[in-house]
This record gives sequence, C-alpha cells and structure tokens, in this order.
Amino acid sequence: MAGSFYETGHMQHLGRLKDLAPDQTKAFATFNNGVFKDGALTKKDKEIIAVAVAHVTQCPYCIDTHTKNAKKEGASLEELVEAVYVTTAVEAGGAVTHSTNMHNALADDTDDTLYERSNLKNLNQLGKHAKDGFQGYSGFNQAAIQEGELGKKFKEIIAVAIGHATLCPYCIDVHTENADKEGATREELSEAVLVASALLAGGSYAHMANMIESYGD
Repeated sequence: MAGSFYETGHMQHLGRLKDLAPDQTKAFATFNNGVFKDGALTKKDKEIIAVAVAHVTQCPYCIDTHTKNAKKEGASLEELVEAVYVTTAVEAGGAVTHSTNMHNALADDTDDTLYERSNLKNLNQLGKHAKDGFQGYSGFNQAAIQEGELGKKFKEIIAVAIGHATLCPYCIDVHTENADKEGATREELSEAVLVASALLAGGSYAHMANMIESYGD
C-alpha cells in the first residue's frame, strides 16, 4: 500500500463497485444524481452546501470532488470559504447548545428530558461561568452568519443542512426558524437536508476506495 491513505489514485477502485455490489451502486448513483439536480436550489447552491457538509464528515475525497464541482458551477473561493465558516460556527454551536444538558445534570431540579427547547434558557449559565470564551463564540457565530458573498438566507439554509449532518436538534431548531424568517422555503430546506444526507452517505462510499486498496495488499 502507498505511504498515504489519501492517494487520489485510490479513487479508481470505486469503478469496481458496480461489479462488487451492482444493485447498491446503481441505487446510490440514482440517489446522488437526484439530489444534485437543479430544483428549488440550484446545482451551484447544492455544491456549495456539499462542500460545507464535507467539512463535517471530514472526507477529503468529498471535499476535493465537490470543491471542483462547485467551481465548475461558478462558485467563488470566497463563497466556499464563507460556507465552511458556517460549518465551523454550527459545529461550535452544537457544543455550546448541548451545554444546557450539562447544566441540567448539575441542577437539583432537572428532569429526564434531554431535548427540551426550554433547556436553552441555561445557555446564560455558560456565559456566566466562561464569560470571555462565550463572548468570543457569540461574536464568531454572528460573523459567520452575517451577509457577505453569500446571503444570510442561504447561510441559514446551509446551517440547517449542517445541523442535520451534526445531529444537533437545537441547531436544527434555531437555524430552521432563522431560515424561515429570512424567507427560505420548505422545498429549499428539504433539498439542503438531502444534500447533507447524500454527503453523509458519500463519505462512506468514497472511503471504500481505501478498503479495496487495503484488501488488495
């Protein structure tokens, strides 16, 4: 096996999947192609979302493929960087919002329900006990979501997709409401979530290239 796990040449192994598992490979291709068609969101929009989600899944193959696809669809590097900053902010927000469960666990009057919207009232506890860090997070989060090369509405749509990729119910709730306020439609949000779904599947799909390479040793 080569010295690096991530050799672009490994991707040639994916051509074998149609022989190793033909039905599944065909179904995956149909799924992926359907997700990335122009719809309520354009192909450019979807490829930008895909690049953002690929940074959640940390799949270098996906980052490479969808960055190139996004560039072909007209996305600028500035737009892609802003999209990935949305990813970083939502991932940071997942840890911050889940701190409400920590504070509930430390409280004497906590109940057994982990995911209640009312739990978010405990976010002020994080700011109280870690003021400087919390203020830094708040400023970063606002900067990541503000209008820039990408509009605020689209950034909130990206955030909803990232919330599903990170499985953060608080993030899904907050950013869905924000996206709705910015004028996002159900169709746009649904298509964004399916991009996240395809990228989560795609990370496993692409990494089969490494499995086949290892099996060949």
